Amino acid sequence: MSTEAHAEHLVGTDWEGGALPYRVGHKKLGMWLFIVSDALTFTALLMGYSYVRASSEQWPEPFHFYPSIIFSTVMTLCLLASSFTMVMAVKASARKDRQGTRRWILATMLGGLLFLGLHITEWKHLIDEGLTPKTLPAEWLREWPNATYLFGSTFFAITGLHMFHVLTGVIYLGVIALRVRRMSHEDVEIGGLYWHFVDLVWMFVFPMIYLLSVFRGK
Repeated sequence: MSTEAHAEHLVGTDWEGGALPYRVGHKKLGMWLFIVSDALTFTALLMGYSYVRASSEQWPEPFHFYPSIIFSTVMTLCLLASSFTMVMAVKASARKDRQGTRRWILATMLGGLLFLGLHITEWKHLIDEGLTPKTLPAEWLREWPNATYLFGSTFFAITGLHMFHVLTGVIYLGVIALRVRRMSHEDVEIGGLYWHFVDLVWMFVFPMIYLLSVFRGK
């Protein structure tokens, strides 16, 4: 077997880029570059959030274990479950099982939509309490009289941007599911890369925004 033919035989499967150095398709390379740039964006936002929180005279810790933390934990489980279904979609695509790929992608989309629905419900509850990017609820101000309104602005900015990414991912996966018979395995892989990135970002947002702001009372 020639060296070139042997190299072709060694092409990786599933998530690998291939046996040869730098063997990455231009579409997958573009997605990796996007992920790196977007990761820098979220890193900057979370670093800014950490700085504002550390430098504030008083930072609200409004999230009670029940229902807030329980609710956000369920949201997290929805995303984690959708990561598993996305892995199964990629595996089905590698086997050229188009129907299986579509079913698993639809299951992934369902997890994303559940996350969005729960998050919007949480937003509505907080807004009804009086939280906006420029104001804090009166009840919070009684508990933390010197609290800064920056809690609301940073909370809505970071979680809102993440929700936008989840919504974009659901639409993106929907297009793949509709066109799965005309899509290559690489297209499904690329969709999986994006979705796992969105899930990974939430694994940083969840503890920094929610778990570090658990209400401890007096």
